Parts: sequence; C-alpha cells; structure tokens
Amino acid sequence: MKRRTLILGSTAVAGGVLIGYRLQLPVPEINPLLATLGPDQFALTPYVIVDGTGVTVITPRAEMGQGIHGTLAALVAEELDITMADVKVEHGPPSDVYSNTVLHPPKPSSLRSRMKKRLGIDNRKRRRAQLTGAQTSIQDSFVKMRKAGAAARTVLVIAAARQLGIPATELRTANGTVMAPNGNSIPYTDLAADAAGIELPSDPPLKPRHKWTQLGKSQPRVDMVKKCTGTARYAIDMRLPGMLHAVVRLNPRIGGGLISFDASGASKMPGFHKVIPLDDGIIIVASNTWYAMKAAATVKVEWGPAPYPATNAEHRSAVESALDGDSLKRWRDDGDVENALAGSEVYEGSYFVPYLPHATMEPLCAVAWLKEGELEIWAGNQNPSNAQYHGAKIVGLPVDAVRVHTMYMGGGFGRRLEMDFIKTAVHAARALPGIPVKVMWPREEDMTHDVYRPTAAARFRGSVSGGKINALDLKLASPGLLASSLHRDNRGSQGFFRASAMGAMEQPYRIENYRVTAYSVPRLLPVGWWRSVGESQNAFFHESAIDELAHAAETDPLAFRLSLLEHGPSRKVLETIAELSNWNSKVPEGHARGVAYVLSSGAPTAHVIEVSENNGLIRIEKVYVVVDVGIALDPRNIEAQVISSVLFGLCAAIHGEITVANGSVREKNFNDYQLMSCNQAPRVEIAIHESESEIFGVGESATAGAAPALGNAIFAARGQRIRELPFNKSIDFHF
Repeated sequence: MKRRTLILGSTAVAGGVLIGYRLQLPVPEINPLLATLGPDQFALTPYVIVDGTGVTVITPRAEMGQGIHGTLAALVAEELDITMADVKVEHGPPSDVYSNTVLHPPKPSSLRSRMKKRLGIDNRKRRRAQLTGAQTSIQDSFVKMRKAGAAARTVLVIAAARQLGIPATELRTANGTVMAPNGNSIPYTDLAADAAGIELPSDPPLKPRHKWTQLGKSQPRVDMVKKCTGTARYAIDMRLPGMLHAVVRLNPRIGGGLISFDASGASKMPGFHKVIPLDDGIIIVASNTWYAMKAAATVKVEWGPAPYPATNAEHRSAVESALDGDSLKRWRDDGDVENALAGSEVYEGSYFVPYLPHATMEPLCAVAWLKEGELEIWAGNQNPSNAQYHGAKIVGLPVDAVRVHTMYMGGGFGRRLEMDFIKTAVHAARALPGIPVKVMWPREEDMTHDVYRPTAAARFRGSVSGGKINALDLKLASPGLLASSLHRDNRGSQGFFRASAMGAMEQPYRIENYRVTAYSVPRLLPVGWWRSVGESQNAFFHESAIDELAHAAETDPLAFRLSLLEHGPSRKVLETIAELSNWNSKVPEGHARGVAYVLSSGAPTAHVIEVSENNGLIRIEKVYVVVDVGIALDPRNIEAQVISSVLFGLCAAIHGEITVANGSVREKNFNDYQLMSCNQAPRVEIAIHESESEIFGVGESATAGAAPALGNAIFAARGQRIRELPFNKSIDFHF
C-alpha cells in the first residue's frame, strides 16, 4: 500500500456529504451509494452510511465464511470511534470505487479513451474488477478504508465545532458521538447533514497503532448470530412474488455442444413449465426445484463431443510430455545450473498432481429477474462488477441498469469468481421476462462442470555440497489458468501467467545455481482459480524437492532450510515452528515429523506435521503452523482461517482427485469425492508473527504447505517418498 497513492475528493450531495477516498483514476467517480439512499440517509463516504438508526459500513468484498466483513468494518469503525457492536454491515454494489486495486491496479487512460469519453462514447467493456480473491482483501483495504473512516470523523468533528462555537481541536470522539470539554456530546446521526460543504482534509491522520482499541484484538463475528440462527440469507433462501424454479443439465463432456433434445416426457411432469436451451445444455423450469429436477431427468438429449482427450491417461500424458517441449518460460535463472550439475552427483525425481474441484458446501445458485428496463441478480459471487457486465450483455441493457445483490456464500475458494451459474439464471430470466427465476445447479452438475485446479507435473534435478544445495533445476507443467479463463470469456488466449510458477519461483532460498522453468500445456479441462492458486501444486513440488535434497545432504530438514534463508521474517517463522513443535526433541516410537516452508503471497508460512504409523496405517497426530501476517488485525479470525486453509490442503493431499473417462468427469458427489470429516480433522496449533513491514492476507497461506509437510512426514516415518497426489493412492490412512 505504501507504493499506492490515495486521494481525497468531496462533493456536496442532497444535504449530505460525499467523501470519496480512492486510488487515482482517469475518470472522476461519484459515490455509488447515492442511488440507493433513503431521504434521511447520508453517505459520508462510499464506505459509511449514517441514518437515524446509526452507522452502516459498506464492505466491498464478498463474505464466504472467511470473516472479511467484520475485519473490514473494523477498519472504518476504529477511525470513526464507534464500536463493532454498534455497526451494521452491508456488501457494496458494483462500482469502480470498490475495485480491488491489488489485483487490478488502475492504468492511465489513453488520449483516445479520454476523447471517446468526452464525446459520450462508452468504450468500457467492463468495470474494473471488484473481486474477492488471492487473500488480497486486507491488503487492498487496510489504508483506504481507514482513510475513509478518518475523513468521515474529521468532517463530523468540524460540523460539531461549528454547532458548538468552539475550536475543533477541543473536541474528541467516542462511541459514535463528538464530545465537548464540558461532557456534552452530539451523536453522529445529528451531525451528518451539517457536514455537507465542509472543506475536507487532504490527508487526514490515521490513529497510531498504540491507540487502537479494536484493531489488533479478536472481535465477535458480525455474521455469527445470523448464521447460528439460520437467518443469514443466501441466494438459495430468496423468495420473490411469482418466482419460478429451475435446474441446469449440461453436456457431461464439458464444452461440448447441445445437438438436440426431446422434452415430451418432461411436459407431462407435475409443475413443469418450460425447457430453455443453452449452447451446451438446457435449463428446466418448474414450480419448485424438486419438480424441475424430476422433469430434467426425463429429457432426452443428444450431446456433442468433448473438445479435449477422452481419458485420464491422455490428460496426464499431455501434461508430462509438455516437460519435454520447447514452449517454456524461465521464471528464475540464477547462476549456471547446467555447469553446476555437470560436476556433481545429481538427485532427481518426477512429481504429479491431479485435477481438483472447489467442492463448496453450498450448491451453486442464482436468482435473476428481468423487469422493464432493469435486471436484478441475487447471487453469492466473488466479482459483482463482472456479474453486472455479463448480465447486461445477455439481456441487452446498459450496465448501470443491472443491480447485483451479493449474498452470503457457503464457500467460494475461487469457484464463485466464475460467471457460469449467474449466466444461466440471466438466460432463464431473459426467456421469462417479468418473472423472477431461481436457477440451481445440482451437486452433480457443479462437480462435473467445475473450473478445476490444474493437473500438473514437475521434474527436479539437484546437487548438494557441504550440507547445502549446490544447484536446483525445477521444471513445471500445467494448463494455463489465465488462458483457460480468457477462452471461457471469448477473449482469445494468453501467454505464460505467473501462476504457472508461483510457489516455486519467488521462494527466498539462497541457492547459487537456481532455475525454475514453466512449460506450456495444451488446453484440457477448464481450469480456474483454486485456493492458493499455483502455490497449491508448485509448493508441493518445490518443498518436496528441497526435502529430498536435505536428506541427500544428510542434514536435518529444518536446519537445512534455515541455512538457505537470509530473509528475516522467514527465518523467524521457521525458528518459531521448531520451538512450537518441539522439533529438536525425540518423538515417540512410531512417530515422525515433516516440515515445509512457503512464502505465500508475501506471507512467510511454515508447517510441521507429526504422523504416527501403526500396522501400516498413517495417522496425522498434530499440525503446527506459524504464519507472518505483517499486522494481525483479528487474531482469532486469523487462527480460524489458518485452520481452514490447513484442512483444505490436507483434504486435497490425502483424498482429492478428479478423473476423466469417456470425455466426462467421473466424480459426481461427496460419495465419490471424499472430504475430511470433523472427527478426522487433526489438531492444529498456530503461532502468529507480525513483522509489521507490510500487511498480508491469510485466507490461503496455510493451504500450500500442507501437502509437502505431510509428504515429508510420511518419508520421515517410513522412508517412502511419495511423489504423486493424492497420498491415499499409495498408502492407507487411519483417522
């Protein structure tokens, strides 16, 4: 954030005041809340609404269980001097004001773009990304939301000073009021209207950390009561007057077309309303979801062929053979790897991981309602600006005529960055104008039509000398994430994207001869953003190779890693995890420990997993994790996210696999795609570090290290190096 410049603008609006903190943009913005305000509401910033009932904080990132609404609201509440108990929280509407400037930095507009704007020619194909992902929400909001809160507080104090006729410097704020020296106070709710027209500070000061009263402490989750009482509203909970219900049935060979269908059987089913054809499937509409599902099963469909190989073996071959290809990108090339390897004993190995689904607990669902000149969408989604754009494109309306309501989500992990489930709802609404339609994706459709974590392969060669790595050459191959995403969006292809090597290329190990190369793989199954993205596979490859070389050097694996690191925060997390896990103590008979270290999106993260072996069965006894978050805003929520990340990574490492047969995905539900149940989950002990140099997100950082730490522990326990996931293909587990 220190490299990003913030500006402050002011506009008097309808008796209230607009304070707009935002990154510098070529086109001035207005407060997106103004179109939805009631007569007695005031939008003091795009993040703050004040009315007679109190303060509502607008949180522009999606809540999918990670607790982001509470943490973002606390950023504003801290500067406004209001308690979290007195704050209401809402998700923001689609707007450039709320764009994620970490993942989508602003670019200066060209002269041509500015001229088109002047002439009234709208050349924006889509809004800037308001997306939630890649553990960037805190990084993006840490400064700008606090600045917005500080600016709102400043003008409220000035308004109170004018009312009381005393200098603003004599006033202070507390508990949602401005307080005078004599003890009298004025609630913010009585000051908002008078704040209009007040000259705003160019850079209002932020509270120093030692004066924080809420940030840095664990706060009650703002969604806890709603979720515990069943009153939290998800898209599946939507009920609208005259609403119809629908389900999708898609070509089991993903991307294959719809040739023909016969719905004569469905037309005789109770509650049946209509079949709507899509390019690759059908939407079956009925009076309720059960009737729609039953009718869908009776439709006879002829499907087109798959645009990818028909068998799992062919997919694997395409990935592994790419490592011998000539389409490559060197992401790291230090020293002279070939020369260093030529004069040494070379250790080498090949690794492989399968496709993985997102497998969110909440089924995909969206509601769309096409009215006269307006489209409304209700969906749990990670990118409302993209939903707005695609909704407008499908129904032929201006973008600003589409309202998107971002609902709570029962898991996202990148799946709800995709627009497919929202598009099907909008297509249904277009076919049934004036009628709200809820479109559900049955679990089987979601599992077999996901955008999967890529299958990937790797090869490493390395040599050691004097107890350290002399050379490391790591080759990586996986289908391109960005290329697949752009293809789904009909926007052509893309060259190498950094996800192809992330988790390997940026690790701060000091190795004199160090090379990381990514190889291009032909397009196979659609792939997408999965929790921890490229780190999820590349950290497994990289940290397993590091461990192999540690054992080749006959050196303690944790001490080996420390000897390669000069980065202070990274050394600290490894030193702390050694203490936390009692690494240097003797383990009980039949027990062993494995370690992994990953610099994850800037956050140094270390794992130690302790396993036991009994009668040939491996049991995970305990997981230790140390993560440096830079600045810890809510320790209890950080711990919850770390536990979630670890279990997500372990599920994938032990059980996770998507396979292909006859062009179709075979795993359809949780009976054949196993997840870790509560009674199987190991204990996780966590230590949080704060280097304070920057602030990092934590939603993904502990996912990537779980698989290599477990694999390294299994090797320590039984001397078996497993280079292919999931592990249960090679060994049996006891839970």
